[in-house]
Amino acid sequence: MSDPLSKLPMFATDREIAIAIVGKERASMYVKAVIPQLERKGFPRIDQLHDGRPVPLVRKFYDGYFGITAGFAAVAPDGEERLGEWKKSRRRPDKRTTVGRHRLPATRAAPTEETPE
Repeated sequence: MSDPLSKLPMFATDREIAIAIVGKERASMYVKAVIPQLERKGFPRIDQLHDGRPVPLVRKFYDGYFGITAGFAAVAPDGEERLGEWKKSRRRPDKRTTVGRHRLPATRAAPTEETPE
């Protein structure tokens, strides 16, 4: 069985990609309903300069989506990386000095009288 994506140009429209993946009959449903859902999972975005989606990345997305390639993560970037900032660990309050969410006032021990023997 030949790969239908291999017959597409390097940048293809959503309609061309849909026909290659699900066929002509279901292509319009794929374009309207499926592609927006897949974009949230890392499906390649439309390249504005070339007015289409990069077909090699679409193929790579589907390889990872079906678990064909090991080591390829099919997820969208989650945001800006801040490598210099480390998470500060939260210090847990001492259970002996807290009740619920409120800290008990510090108690001082009463002075003890020492009796000489």
